[in-house]
Amino acid sequence: MTQAAMAEALDISPSYLNLIEHGQRPLSATVIVRLAERFGFDAAKLRSEALPGGLAGLRRRLADPRFADLGIGAQEVEEWLQAAPATAAAFARLFDTAGEGAPALAEAPEVDTVRRAIERWRNHFPDLDARAEELADELRLAGGDLYGTIAERLRTRHQLGIRILPTDVMPDRLRWLDWHARQLMLNELLRPASRTFQAAATLAQMEAKAEIDALVAGAEFAAPASARLFERHLVHYFAAALMMPYGRFLRACDATGYDLLLLQRRFGAGYEQVAHRLTTLQRVGARGLPFFMLRIDRAGQASKRYAGASQSPLVDGDARCPLWGVHEAFSRPGEVIADLIEMEDGSRWFTQSRSVAAPGASGGGTPARFAVCIGVDAKIAAPLVAARGIDLMRSPATLVGLGCRRCTRSGCVQRSAPPQARALRFREGERGVSAFDFAGD
Repeated sequence: MTQAAMAEALDISPSYLNLIEHGQRPLSATVIVRLAERFGFDAAKLRSEALPGGLAGLRRRLADPRFADLGIGAQEVEEWLQAAPATAAAFARLFDTAGEGAPALAEAPEVDTVRRAIERWRNHFPDLDARAEELADELRLAGGDLYGTIAERLRTRHQLGIRILPTDVMPDRLRWLDWHARQLMLNELLRPASRTFQAAATLAQMEAKAEIDALVAGAEFAAPASARLFERHLVHYFAAALMMPYGRFLRACDATGYDLLLLQRRFGAGYEQVAHRLTTLQRVGARGLPFFMLRIDRAGQASKRYAGASQSPLVDGDARCPLWGVHEAFSRPGEVIADLIEMEDGSRWFTQSRSVAAPGASGGGTPARFAVCIGVDAKIAAPLVAARGIDLMRSPATLVGLGCRRCTRSGCVQRSAPPQARALRFREGERGVSAFDFAGD
């Protein structure tokens, strides 16, 4: 649209719109409402998310004691993020890696770029959800189980057959699409939910190609590897949306109190697939609870992290508090561990964690296992079946931080390092419960 036409549609002057475009006037609530009403626009997209955690994450970083003498106000932080989101993201990246060891601990540039692109969308892609719902309805009309109907559609519409191959034939692959033989080959170790997911991902590459290509092109990645990573995320997003269509899945969430195990059975999905899907429920007019998701290995390293609409700081960085129940999931396989935790700023989160095996994991050697955690702000967690009977705002909570280097709680018996920018303190003849005593506590 021309600037004049847009201004007319929003009932403002072209000169005022020009000032908005150049960052000299803020987007008022009235203009945001008009955008949403007249263009079906998701107002959440207007919030700059060039860094994990968005505005709340930037404020939290700048609240560090090292910046206390600068007197940085909330309005100044917001203006910085609006006017120069890239430099704010650069600051956040440096802040998150400082003091955690070496810069190599930060995410690879391609991974970081793609994660920021996903968070800008709040990990909700409405075009993919709409296409997946449409296709899911078609497949339901065909009858039978979802895997069977996907296999039949691949055969009849795309001339692709499915073969299940022994693991010794394809030991390092879960899925292999052989265009020459017109066959999709799946590893025999895949569990039923994973088998359906891989077949759905193949279907996504063909029947959601236009939507996926448009999203990748719109992201304007500089590195080809970033574009391929983003494309893979979108393919998997569509596969999950096909298995758990938005409307039906959200209604089931509301009806079951977000019971993950029940949702697993109802939709024939894996625990991790359901957990990831919960972070995507941000459709305008039909939103679910704003969950975050984190997947870590035994060493606490994150291999998946989605803040979604939660803006939770718990997905930031690569260090996390050992007191958090997510680590306990490895010692209690198959059990969902609920944990009410409280951050240093007093905010509370209700989290659920469970260990999962890697798709296609065999019995030989050391099995690959992960802990998958989802969480939501405790203030809105009451609808969860796992939170029933818990006074979320007054019950005792596990006191956690964002890793020892970023946590300033004193007297922690689990502390492995002093916090950044805090001087160590030694008292003659004394030994506290913590290995480190520091000034400012």
